[in-house]
Amino acid sequence: MGSPRTSHARRLFAGIAPEYERLGAVLSFGQDPRWRRFLVSRVNAIPGSWALDVASGTGLVARELARRNLRVVGLDQSEAMVRRGVTAMRGAGLADRIAFVLGQAERLPFADGTFDAVTFTYLLRYVDDPQATLTELARVLRPGGVMAALEFHLPPEPWVHAAWMLYTRGVMPAAGWVVSPGWHRAMRFLGPSITRFYERYPRPVQVRMWQEAGMRRVRTRAMSLGGAIVFWATKRNPVTDG
Repeated sequence: MGSPRTSHARRLFAGIAPEYERLGAVLSFGQDPRWRRFLVSRVNAIPGSWALDVASGTGLVARELARRNLRVVGLDQSEAMVRRGVTAMRGAGLADRIAFVLGQAERLPFADGTFDAVTFTYLLRYVDDPQATLTELARVLRPGGVMAALEFHLPPEPWVHAAWMLYTRGVMPAAGWVVSPGWHRAMRFLGPSITRFYERYPRPVQVRMWQEAGMRRVRTRAMSLGGAIVFWATKRNPVTDG
């Protein structure tokens, strides 16, 4: 079920779930774990609070949140990724702090204001309507709660951008071909999908989308020469923020 875009994403991630964590770290030269840790550092919810991690995948961010003594719901539409996440969660001894749910970011099965924090990673390129998805994510966040996100980015410096193009269009697909057909398909898709997304939704447009979703004080931090970007913001409180 779902649109062609979401169905494609489900097939894509089913083919890379077994090696996702290891190869994600290798192909990013060890940067992906660092990006995720920075994302989690932007979440200032008090211990014992509830956090929702959307597009949780194998639960890398969910586990970092749980290690900060948060109670976490990890939501993903890929059954293969969730199965890996459950195994990793149990191996890390965090089964009492994380619950995984199959679902889609566009239609969250939670009431308004359920969570004290919401995080998501590499999500908006895979949904049909990023603005509507951001609004839905903000809906389940309590007023005053923090939402934070990690996404790939286009390096702005010309020489870095040229190297990035060579790496994402040539090296990564070749590396994926060595691993498996699933990884080859995923790596061929990755670079062009990032470019298309930022051509349509450059950083200022995304900031405005967050604001229109009800978030205030939207901040961004480019990481690793612009190869990734973290967004974070606080949900507007109609009582105190006007």
